[in-house]
Amino acid sequence: MGDRGTSNRSEVTDFILVGFRVRPELYILLFLLFLLVYAMILLGNVGMVAVILTDPRLNTPMYFFLGNLSFIDLFYSSVIAPKAMINFWSESKSISFAGCVTQLFLFALFIVAEGFLLAAMAYDRFIAICNPLLYSVQMSTRLCIQLVAGSYFCGCISSVLQTSMTFSMSFCASRAIDHFYCDDRPLQRISCSDLYFHRIVSFLLCSIIILPTIIVILVSYMYIVSTVLKIRSTEGRKKAFSTCSSHLGVVSVLYGAIIFMYFIPDRFPELSKVASLCYTLVTPMLNPLIYSLRNKDVKEALRKILGKKIFLFNSILTVI
Repeated sequence: MGDRGTSNRSEVTDFILVGFRVRPELYILLFLLFLLVYAMILLGNVGMVAVILTDPRLNTPMYFFLGNLSFIDLFYSSVIAPKAMINFWSESKSISFAGCVTQLFLFALFIVAEGFLLAAMAYDRFIAICNPLLYSVQMSTRLCIQLVAGSYFCGCISSVLQTSMTFSMSFCASRAIDHFYCDDRPLQRISCSDLYFHRIVSFLLCSIIILPTIIVILVSYMYIVSTVLKIRSTEGRKKAFSTCSSHLGVVSVLYGAIIFMYFIPDRFPELSKVASLCYTLVTPMLNPLIYSLRNKDVKEALRKILGKKIFLFNSILTVI
């Protein structure tokens, strides 16, 4: 059995991404929907990074983390969306073995890095609200860089382990992955290897990643809520909560979708695809909107940039 598995594993040169099980005429609608969402992701996240880099008033730890969040959102959605859109028009819907490995590796890296980055952002808000006088000392530039670098490092280590473990399996049942991108659970379904050890390690890996980040976020917000409730003025409480509401909204959408997906039984792959859409495309699209619409500093920076663009455009027209 071991020899047969190894033989079949070596023969796999590509996979087929089944995608969504809908009528062919609906592929055009799905393509347009994906295209619209991806365009909004590009516009929103590139715009957010540009605003943060160009406005000196946004040179603070919170916006440093937010800029990296937009960078991560932009890249992990770009790992998924373009290939999914190509497959809506493709007859074969294939992805090479190397392409599948790359897709899983990069997606795992960025999604794990985002989880740790959101925990770092929760800690930043905790310091800002609970110890405002020591904020500039405790949230130094060096610490911020270390937290972001640590997020990417944890994502890289987790991704290496997850990817190497997934593609050490034997794929002898089928090449058809019942998903719109290469993910661990759909790949398990087409494996003929013994998955007991694989599932134990995957569970432990997810626990090591998800539990510490959730604990940091929950503990930070427990202290934040306790501190805010002690503020006597209603305006002060409202201002303190407004600085956290955007981050809390992003955390809820991302972790809610991930937890929901992992609790869905394998016999409901279509539900799993819908849940995956939430954190692969919907969350990266919503994050810039949530932070820009609820953040006065970002809105002011956007008005300033747009004002300059309009002034320059009017000046060009006047010269012409």
